[in-house]
Amino acid sequence: MSRFFIYGEYVPIAEKKKRAERRIEELKKSDPDLAPIIVEGRKITNTWWGTAWCKNLESYADYSNRIERGRSYARNSFVVDLKIGEGTIIGKVLGSRLYTVEIKIDVLSHSNKENIINTVGRRIDSMADLVEGKFPKDFEELFLTQEKGLFPSPKEIDLDCDCPDWADMCKHVAAVLYGVGVRLDEDPLLFFKLRGVDVNSFIKASIDEKLSHMMKNVGYTTDRVLKDVDLVELFGL
Repeated sequence: MSRFFIYGEYVPIAEKKKRAERRIEELKKSDPDLAPIIVEGRKITNTWWGTAWCKNLESYADYSNRIERGRSYARNSFVVDLKIGEGTIIGKVLGSRLYTVEIKIDVLSHSNKENIINTVGRRIDSMADLVEGKFPKDFEELFLTQEKGLFPSPKEIDLDCDCPDWADMCKHVAAVLYGVGVRLDEDPLLFFKLRGVDVNSFIKASIDEKLSHMMKNVGYTTDRVLKDVDLVELFGL
């Protein structure tokens, strides 16, 4: 068993981070697909998506007094693996040993999903704008609306860690939740995957909207327009 930490032993933060980085390299030898959380610079997150994720979590009373315990873990490379799938987040966190965290998040209901796709897809100019957080203020309000937007409420989140801490929100879980913010900095589209939204639906909604405008006052059918229009130019693909 790796003696990563010993209770009662004082280890400077810089040394802890170095130990974590060495452990990551060791783990990569047996697991080449390991995806550690690496924080560059002073801020944990930098994009609209990553920052909004962390702020949303910190805003809930159920989490606000406990999630901070994981901030230093995330910052100092203790989250050695983090993967996001539809409705699931799986992380591995270094502590006195390697702990596994599993977080389940409800996918969006059909009605909420359709509302977001239709609202955003028909008004967004390109996927790049969506990824970069360059969208109207009302999109931000839509995404953040409790129980209707993209950001989950506490009751939509189920937390589990195999550490001995009795609390649902242990520091390992909190570290993984902060790690999600870092991962969304890297790839915001993972957020839509997490909530069960197919990003291709935004493209289809945008194309449908642009085609409807193009067909006004002309005798083209949708099929004819699709043959004549360069979809790369239409949506910036």
